[in-house]
Amino acid sequence: HLQNLEIFLLDSEQKILGCDFFNKVCGHLKLLEKEYFGLEFRHHNGSYVTFCLLLVDTSDPAFRFIVKFFPPDPGQLQKSLTRYLFALQIKQDLSNGSLTCNDNSAALLVSHILQAEIGDYDEELDAHHLENKQYVPNQEYLDHKIIRFHKKHRGHTPAQSDVHLLEVARKLDMYGIRPHPAHDGEGMRINLAVTHMGVLVFQGNTKINTFSWAKIRKLSFKRRHFLIKLHTEAGVRFTMASRDICKTFWKMCVEYHAFFRLAEEPKPHQKSLLSSKGSSFRYRYKDFKSTGFLLV
Repeated sequence: HLQNLEIFLLDSEQKILGCDFFNKVCGHLKLLEKEYFGLEFRHHNGSYVTFCLLLVDTSDPAFRFIVKFFPPDPGQLQKSLTRYLFALQIKQDLSNGSLTCNDNSAALLVSHILQAEIGDYDEELDAHHLENKQYVPNQEYLDHKIIRFHKKHRGHTPAQSDVHLLEVARKLDMYGIRPHPAHDGEGMRINLAVTHMGVLVFQGNTKINTFSWAKIRKLSFKRRHFLIKLHTEAGVRFTMASRDICKTFWKMCVEYHAFFRLAEEPKPHQKSLLSSKGSSFRYRYKDFKSTGFLLV
């Protein structure tokens, strides 16, 4: 289970740079496609934040190994280990209720998890697993649907089941969503999230707006206000609980844009897109000094 990865590496080293710590974890896992993952810890404001150049105390048990960047089609990941770790993240998000979906999708996801864990349908084994493991909230109402789907997966290997699981999950509105509570300009409570396509706005679990990277001219924050300036409009403003939370979300947007947009069309001679003095951007947290992020 990703969240329960133990701090097993550093008996003698109690403090280490976050990026070095992350590399040691990936080395232990023999993980090659490590760019999709990260380690995070619980900030004093209650939110989880990823780290890189921070000096971390490895005796702190609050670190979590997570999928950090969710690509639009995780089934196309090259390594089976990477797909397996993505499947574990989907399984975790499904069980804790953060990956919400309709009953049919939930049952189909669980059926692929069953196929990966116990193999082909067996009446007694299926009943035992569904009775003793909670794969999804309110699972007791879905047992019959889960079993009906599981019967159709006969012959699928665990690796194939992982691919099928990811194929279902990637089509869900809440796939890869990490909601950040905010208020819009009219005071309405909403959630902001960043994905490979841009910045999304949710009301509850319903997506009500999408600001694609192509439409965004600039992202910035000022105190508790997160600002989106568009190419065709003046822009919008959202208010978050604190400056730290606002800055954390802004950093996530910077990283997502760098990962999914800039990597596609590298411009080695282009000036840094961060408007701070002397900043280079990718994963260099110490350089996030500005309050502006220019998208071109």
